[in-house]
Amino acid sequence: MTFDDLRNYLLSKPGAREDFPFDTTTLVTKVADKMFALVGMNKAPLRINLKCDPFKAELLREQYPAVLPGYHMNKRHWNTVVLDGSIADDTIRAMIDESYALVVKGLPKAKRPHV
Repeated sequence: MTFDDLRNYLLSKPGAREDFPFDTTTLVTKVADKMFALVGMNKAPLRINLKCDPFKAELLREQYPAVLPGYHMNKRHWNTVVLDGSIADDTIRAMIDESYALVVKGLPKAKRPHV
């Protein structure tokens, strides 16, 4: 998955917007001011931090060597996914979908995007 493909998919989520709150190389994608993805743009291969159910996070780490505990995040709830081509793009999109859904689920109803 290229950076442009990744960025376009992240921004296709309802209410998604990007921000650089930490530095100029970490792209943060948010919904209602809550992060659901962080992309390290200066890394090769690309890396993305995604929120995940804690049980599923462990399973993904066991299944894929490219899924690691979330770098600089709560390692119970976040994974870092190395986009080295070892994980199918559809699987990465499913991980993004889950991260987005978990964040939206935690929002007050009034702040949830209208789909």
